[in-house]
Amino acid sequence: MSAIGMHRKFPAELRRWQDVMETRAREYGLDFFETIFEVLTYEQMNEVAAYGGFPTRYPHWRFGMEYEQLSKGYSYGLQKIYEMVVNNNPCYAYLLECNSVMDQKLVMAHVYGHCDFFKNSTWFSHTDRKMLDVMANHGNRVRAHMDKHGHDIVEDFIDASLSIEDLIDIHSPGIKRREQASRSALENEAEEEGNQPGRFRSKRYMDEFVNPPRVLDAERKRLEREKSESRKRFPEEPERDVLLFLIEHAPLENWQRDVLSIIREEAYYFAPQAQTKIMNEGWASYWHSTIMTRHELTADELVDYADHHSGTVATHPGRINPYKLGIELFRDIEERWNTGKFGREYDECEDQEELARWDRKLGLGREKIFQVRGIYNDVTFIDEFLTPEFCRQQKMFSYRFNDDADQYEIESREFPKIKERLLFSLTNFGRPLIDVLDGNHGNRGELYLRHQHGGVDLKVDEAEATLRNIHKLWTRPVHLETRIEDKGHLLSFDGQEHRKQPLDSQS
Repeated sequence: MSAIGMHRKFPAELRRWQDVMETRAREYGLDFFETIFEVLTYEQMNEVAAYGGFPTRYPHWRFGMEYEQLSKGYSYGLQKIYEMVVNNNPCYAYLLECNSVMDQKLVMAHVYGHCDFFKNSTWFSHTDRKMLDVMANHGNRVRAHMDKHGHDIVEDFIDASLSIEDLIDIHSPGIKRREQASRSALENEAEEEGNQPGRFRSKRYMDEFVNPPRVLDAERKRLEREKSESRKRFPEEPERDVLLFLIEHAPLENWQRDVLSIIREEAYYFAPQAQTKIMNEGWASYWHSTIMTRHELTADELVDYADHHSGTVATHPGRINPYKLGIELFRDIEERWNTGKFGREYDECEDQEELARWDRKLGLGREKIFQVRGIYNDVTFIDEFLTPEFCRQQKMFSYRFNDDADQYEIESREFPKIKERLLFSLTNFGRPLIDVLDGNHGNRGELYLRHQHGGVDLKVDEAEATLRNIHKLWTRPVHLETRIEDKGHLLSFDGQEHRKQPLDSQS
């Protein structure tokens, strides 16, 4: 794909509407970085979307494939991208050239909701706000590697790396796991201060009885043995960030380590968007709905607005619509905190008539949803605020796929099951949790991974393909501990063949 020619003159009418929508958004308390809008043709919009919202990235066939899919979807009338917005400072947002003025107004209001979320959500606080520049730099570095080592060689390495781009520790930006002082380090510090391990305070004349030399010597040897064993553990604790472990310990060439670092850096940049998809889209939809219906919607635009908004929040069996679930849950929170439908008194009330007319007129709803926007992600958002009443009002069900009928069917209407299914689908973006347990398994330099089984078995064919790609990076045999049909298994790949064996019979 060629470079995108943007920075065209922004139409005066859209500039006027941008000023109007920005003013409205700020009047409601939204806070965002400067936002720059650009108008693109649908070909340009598909190209930017294929690159994940960025005009320039490193070259790879995956982006071309996604561009073809988006282009065909648009040509066949199956999908249409109305807008895209990039978490950056300044924020960049792209408008589709062929949209009506009503659509552009709606999109601008929606974009300002996203921009406010990007700036103020805790989950985005660690992201690089100059990512447009960073992505361009990444592209230049990868192209330089391709010029030096060959396009096919570098692209093949990128293929293997992208297959494991999800194997990061999404909570590591807020949890510095490696900086905790170990027990042995604290004991060394105590020794430096003149305190022998295992020694109790005592009077000098009682010291031989309180601290027998034989016992102190045994304690010293035990601690030395533990320290020696600790040094042999590799890593000392299970490592969730598989990409970081490979960057630090895999026998990679410098250019390979650089490429893998690029993929990891971009994975961490995009991770909060997956962690807050429901909240982010719900928040933006809440504000475009509020601003349009209360202020900027004219009578002749009403039907088109209703058609496009209803299409955005439409639901389908077996699938979560983040726009619909997010906006309705924010509205429910606002209504509950305005009327006081929370807290111990409300929860313990069993009079249904009183509950139906419950209204303490607190007026705390708007303040509450701004607070929620700042500190929650999708998992905690659903866990905290999804209620049985909300599920009944929204006619939410738990679905499962019937292989015999080849369709989704309602599995349950019970609130605990609905919530469980929903939370399970959101945990770690619904992807497997993998830890590095040992980088020197069997003292042979083999990599031993563990799948934290959460109730869903891995697809063996996909797991084997992933092990093959990890082997390309590690170059030694790779093992994955998992559970299949409720029995422990070890999947292995040695560079030639795959093996699958029960854990209780492995040698």
